[in-house]
Amino acid sequence: MAELIAETDKSLELQSRQHPSVTSSAACSVLENHPDDVPSPETHGAPLPLLREIAFVATVCSAQLLTQAGLGQVIAPLHIIGSSFNVTSPSQLSWYAAAYSLTVGTFILPSGRLGDVYGHKKIFIIGYLWYGLWSLIAGFSVYVKSDYGGDVFFSICRGFQGMGPALLLPNALGLLGRAYPDGRRKHMVFSLFGGCAPGGFVLGAVFSSLFAQEAWWPWAYWTMSIFCMLLAGVALFAIPAIDESEFRRSVSRGGLGLKARFQQLDGFGMLAGVCGLVLINFAWNQGPIVGWGTPYVYAIVIAGVLIIGAFFYIEEHVPNPLVPVRELSRDTFFVLGCIACGWSCFGIWVFYLWQFLEEIRDVTPLLGSAMLAPTAISGLTASIACGFLLAHLGPPVIMLCSMTAFCLGNILLSCVPVSQTFWAQTFVSIVIMPWGMDMSFPSATIVLSNSMPREHQGVAASLINTVVNYSISIGLGIAGLAEVSVNDGGKDLLKGYRAAWYVGIALAGSGILLAFIFIGVTTMEKKRLGRTSAVRKDSVEGDGVSKSMV
Repeated sequence: MAELIAETDKSLELQSRQHPSVTSSAACSVLENHPDDVPSPETHGAPLPLLREIAFVATVCSAQLLTQAGLGQVIAPLHIIGSSFNVTSPSQLSWYAAAYSLTVGTFILPSGRLGDVYGHKKIFIIGYLWYGLWSLIAGFSVYVKSDYGGDVFFSICRGFQGMGPALLLPNALGLLGRAYPDGRRKHMVFSLFGGCAPGGFVLGAVFSSLFAQEAWWPWAYWTMSIFCMLLAGVALFAIPAIDESEFRRSVSRGGLGLKARFQQLDGFGMLAGVCGLVLINFAWNQGPIVGWGTPYVYAIVIAGVLIIGAFFYIEEHVPNPLVPVRELSRDTFFVLGCIACGWSCFGIWVFYLWQFLEEIRDVTPLLGSAMLAPTAISGLTASIACGFLLAHLGPPVIMLCSMTAFCLGNILLSCVPVSQTFWAQTFVSIVIMPWGMDMSFPSATIVLSNSMPREHQGVAASLINTVVNYSISIGLGIAGLAEVSVNDGGKDLLKGYRAAWYVGIALAGSGILLAFIFIGVTTMEKKRLGRTSAVRKDSVEGDGVSKSMV
């Protein structure tokens, strides 16, 4: 496979050199009006023909689309899937979604480095193949009887399935980060990538609901497998050859020895980071099921925290850290903090919205999917608007707007009357929420992509996607704890759902506070730089006057 990909890269690079012109007059107009937005031949490869660029962007954006579809395909028919395994407990059912988000969020951390070392295109294609394989196996888990742990096996399959998107997402962003220099074109492509999230969720929810109600729910997973395999084949030819990273060149210079590769990958940091994140996440999601008084839950949390501490110690003392902590700017920490608050809030919103619709309002999964269809349109609108607004307002203000949208979406649901029409608070919440998703993700991507050197584009993408997906899983664990604490042993479902949404409001409120601080710090920094520049200008002018007098 590696030889085939390398050979294809060479052939595609030759074609790019032979046919560098853009085949559309509209595209030519864009290139003339925005020359700084075009990838320059020296640093980003020859400009692609328009159709080739469309195929490239579509294939890469499909990674985001299918990642969120993987979440939607289990949340929509959750109770139908649970009934096939004789599982009805909301806390146990939440593992079907949490296991997927757990591995997506955790294994993204090392997969960006794998792309930096071995090539983003190669790891990207492997990600599609892995995703397809475990989607296939997840469908066959229905044949495992509940007496033999069928639901546990399905959750395990979901966990392995999530490792596919973990390989896809950071390498998709790494490919885009290397292909486009900073400018309006890059902003629009990243916004389009983020805009695929709501549409992907709806797509997964619709097809899984359709199969679950009219045929058999495993067909949703088998269909996903087919699409992933097809996209792996398309990616082989659609993705152009892009410059090797400095990491990849250094691996070649260091030889092919196991020790050299282990050091370049930051093997110890990789193991510590993955183990620590898995343990903490598992404890947070298992606590509401078995009770936080269970000794092993506390033990796992303590072990996870200690291992994460060891991870940061390792990162400070290795030559090629998985997360270059010293290179992370203050703005990066603000952005990642906002992302963590906002997306954990989103995970709570979407999971408990489905529970509310199906359990309280007695809506079928297919009708529920139709109700959430506006998120795709709203999300696309938000992503396009964000692409334009970023250049005028800047990431801090965009981040504040996105956190506000996250908060409003949860507030509207937390007080919605059961008998109220869908077109009132529920519909408005569904329209507002994608603006939080599709304004925060592009803003964070732009900040980290521009603040990190090109050889660390995979690391930058890994950080964002780790925080996004890990926060969804952690948020569900926290909300589950609030839910089981007040729902009277499952007798008062609505009270439990509202408690979960209150947690989401608190998380989004924390994000708003962080965004305000981010804006304040950024504004003061600009004023300080402005004063410094003015002083230097006056000093230079004064020196000029003195010299003229002499």
